[in-house]
Amino acid sequence: MTDTTPRPSDRGLAPGSEITPERPVVVLGGGPAGLTAGYLLAKQGKPVIVLESTDQVGGIARTEVRDGYRFDLGGHRFFTKVKEVDDLWHEIMKEEFLKRPRQSRIYWNKKFLEYPLDGMDVIRKLGPVELARCGFSYLWAAIRPKGREETFEQWVSNRFGKRLFNLFFKTYTEKVWGVSTSELRAEWAEQRIKGLSFFSAAKSAFFGNRGNKIKSLISEFNYPRYGPGQMWEQMTDDIRAHGGEVRLNAPVTRLRIEGGKVIEVVAGGETLTPSHVISSLPLRTTVGIADPEAPVDVRDAARGLRYRDFLTVALVIESEDLFPDNWIYIHEPGVQVGRIQNFRSWSPWMVPNDTDASIGMEYFCFEGDELWNMDDDDLVKFATREIQQLGLAKAEKVKFGFAVRVHKAYPIYDAEYPDRMVEIRGWLEGIDNLIQVGRNGLHRYNNSDHSMLTSMRAVDNILLGTHHDIWAVNAESVYHEEDVEDEQPYRNPPSPPAMEQPLASER
Repeated sequence: MTDTTPRPSDRGLAPGSEITPERPVVVLGGGPAGLTAGYLLAKQGKPVIVLESTDQVGGIARTEVRDGYRFDLGGHRFFTKVKEVDDLWHEIMKEEFLKRPRQSRIYWNKKFLEYPLDGMDVIRKLGPVELARCGFSYLWAAIRPKGREETFEQWVSNRFGKRLFNLFFKTYTEKVWGVSTSELRAEWAEQRIKGLSFFSAAKSAFFGNRGNKIKSLISEFNYPRYGPGQMWEQMTDDIRAHGGEVRLNAPVTRLRIEGGKVIEVVAGGETLTPSHVISSLPLRTTVGIADPEAPVDVRDAARGLRYRDFLTVALVIESEDLFPDNWIYIHEPGVQVGRIQNFRSWSPWMVPNDTDASIGMEYFCFEGDELWNMDDDDLVKFATREIQQLGLAKAEKVKFGFAVRVHKAYPIYDAEYPDRMVEIRGWLEGIDNLIQVGRNGLHRYNNSDHSMLTSMRAVDNILLGTHHDIWAVNAESVYHEEDVEDEQPYRNPPSPPAMEQPLASER
C-alpha cells in the first residue's frame, strides 16, 4: 500500500520540479537499477545523464565476451512476479527474449541431487536412514518452541530442522559468504528463502510444482539470446535514442551538498548540476564522496558495511557439452568452487561453435584475500584442477580460460548492519533530491527485478509526485514462493523477486 504522507525525503519530488537540460536528472551507476531509471526518464522526454565508472554497462549482470564466447557473470534467470518489470523486459528485448528450460543439480557428498528435488532421486541419493533422520529433525523443529531467531542458522534450523541445515545449508552458505552462519542475520534468510520449508520442498519433490507456485522451483525462465548484457546494452541504446545520455568511464568522485540538496555531481572531470540524483552506488561510496563530509558517525557506519566479492574463472573445454544443467551448486567442502555455470544451457548463442563447452567456475571471496589476489593464469590452473577433481572434465581438454573479478557483489547482513543502516538512512533523509536505488544503493540483497522496481518507484516519485518508500521495496515478507493473485502495478508492496534461488540461495 502506498503511503501518501509527505516525508522529509519526499520534498522537492513533485511533478515538473525543474528538470531542464541545464539541470538534468543525474543517475549514478550503469547497472540494472541505474539504466532502468535512465530509460524511463528518457522515454518521457526528460533530460537524463547516466554515469558509469567502467567501460561496460550492466554491473554484475553484464556479459563478458572473449573470442566469441559469452560468459554470464553469476547466472541471471529472468523470472518475476512483478508484471511491470516483466513487461519492461519484453519491451526492451522483444523477440530476443528467449524462453529457456531450467535445470540445476546439487553436488553433495560426491553425488548429484536433482534440483528441484525429485522424490525417488532424494531417496536413492540420501538413503532411507538419512532421509528419516532429516524427517525426524524437521518434526522436532516443527513441534518445539521456536525461541530466538536472530541468525541465519537459527532461522533455517527452525524451519528445516538442524540436520537438513547441516547437510545442505551450512557448508554451502559459509563457502558463499566467508563467515559463520551464526554471524549472518535472520533478516537475510527471511528475505531470500521466505515461504520455502522442508514440507513445501518435499511436497514439490514427490508431487510436483504445479503452476510454478513455488518460485524457487520454477521450470523455465526468460533469457536474452546473447546473455544478460544484451538487455542492458539494448537499454543503453534506447536511452540514447530517446535523447538521454549514458557516459562510460565516468566515475563519480564528488557529491557537493548544500541546503539539503545535491547541487553538483563531479564525474569524469566534469561538473554537472542536477535537478535530482538517483544513485545505485554502494552506500559506502555515496557517503565517502559527500562534500562537505558526512558526520563522523555516518562515515563510520558506512565504512563498517561489509560486502562479499566474487570472481568467475571461465573455461573453454574441448567437448560438445559437459552436463545439461544451467548451473550446479557445489555443496562440497573439498573444493573452493561454489557454483558452476554451463553457458550453452543458458543459450546456444553463448557459444560460437558446436564442439566446445563453455563454463564458469564461481568463487566467492573477499577483495584482497589469497584467492582474489591470485594471478589470472594461476586461477585458470586452479579452476582446471577443481573441475577435474569433481569429475566433470579432464584437465587436458581445457583449451583456455580467464578470470573476471566482481567487487562488492553481495551486501552482507551482519550483526551491526541494522544499526549502521539507521545511521546512514538518517543522514540521507536530510538530502531531498538524492534517491538511493538498487542492490548496493540500498545495501539490500535484491535481485535484478527488485533493483529495477526501486528505480521505477524513484522515477514515479520524481515525475508523478508519488511518495513511494523506496526502502520498503523487497523489505518485508519479500520472498513470496507462491503466486499473489491480487498483486497490482504501482502498489508499494513487498514484492516477489526476479530470479529463482536454490535452498541455500546466494544470488
